[in-house]
Amino acid sequence: MKKQNVLNLIKYHVERNENAFRNEAITIARHFDSIGDYQLAEYIMGLIAESNLYVPQASDSESEFLKAIEVKISDPLSLPAEIADDVKGVINAINHNMGINKFLFEGLPGSGKTEAAKHVARLLDRTLYYVDFDNLVDSKLGETNKNITKVFSEINRIPYPEKTVILFDEIDVIALDRVNNNDVREMGRVTSAILRELDRLTDLNEEIVIIATTNLFQNFDKALSRRFDAVINFNRYNKDDLIEVAELYFSSYVKNFKGISKNIRLFKKLLKTAERLPYPGELKNIIKTSLAFSDVNNSYDYLRRLYNHLVGNLEKTDIEQLSEQGFTVREIEMLKGESKSTVSRKLNGEDKQP
Repeated sequence: MKKQNVLNLIKYHVERNENAFRNEAITIARHFDSIGDYQLAEYIMGLIAESNLYVPQASDSESEFLKAIEVKISDPLSLPAEIADDVKGVINAINHNMGINKFLFEGLPGSGKTEAAKHVARLLDRTLYYVDFDNLVDSKLGETNKNITKVFSEINRIPYPEKTVILFDEIDVIALDRVNNNDVREMGRVTSAILRELDRLTDLNEEIVIIATTNLFQNFDKALSRRFDAVINFNRYNKDDLIEVAELYFSSYVKNFKGISKNIRLFKKLLKTAERLPYPGELKNIIKTSLAFSDVNNSYDYLRRLYNHLVGNLEKTDIEQLSEQGFTVREIEMLKGESKSTVSRKLNGEDKQP
């Protein structure tokens, strides 16, 4: 700590500049923490917290490895009851403040893992940071190992841990099975570093919440998976769940498009006709693009595009096939863009040559 830090504190106090005073005090606390005087650093941060001067901000803990994420939910989040109950359980476990603070969300891409992590942070009123793997993973032998030590050191120095969630999104990058990885030795070092740091985090800081996500749990290192207090499986959607999610997305997005005729009944029938439905992430994009790419002069064109995405090629599907799939004359008219009389005539076989 320099004399200038003391002078700055006095200056900011006289000027009643609370933000600058707070930041200077945090700088001083970090200095004492860096030289090993942890008690004094904690005491200073405690005084700041008690005086309501400290409010976690993105700039307080950002670095080359930790980046802030906006946790305001812009898209609707709809999870099957079983998954939603487990996410509520995660929130309850954190609120119990018993050191159960490390969670692994596993599931297919688009199953809602990252959005659920944002949801957890928002409901807990915590600042959410994600670990930037682009900076953490280094092509130089051994550098990734060192960077893992650095990022956990930064996590352990976060000044307001009880107001923080750290997200290791798609941790597969550094946590795949050591046995099956081509570079066994280097991956072993990286995984060992993560194991060591997670154990150390448990000993030093039980207030920071760690959430990791993985798309490749079957290849996940088993020793590492055991370091998490709970593993939440996001692969528990049935078709009814996905239809409910799709309807939520559709109702949220369709209101932003002028000239679109909202037809929930036909929308749901398209979904039920599909042999399989993609998971929410992909489903959301299909609905958005179908609406966005639709012909502004055809209020039902989005339904044709949805059919093509989810069921089959509408242009190559004749009216008789659509009828067999359960679509009414009026619905076929909307999908095909043909008049009711034309559809009826074709269904009655009046257009067929003798």
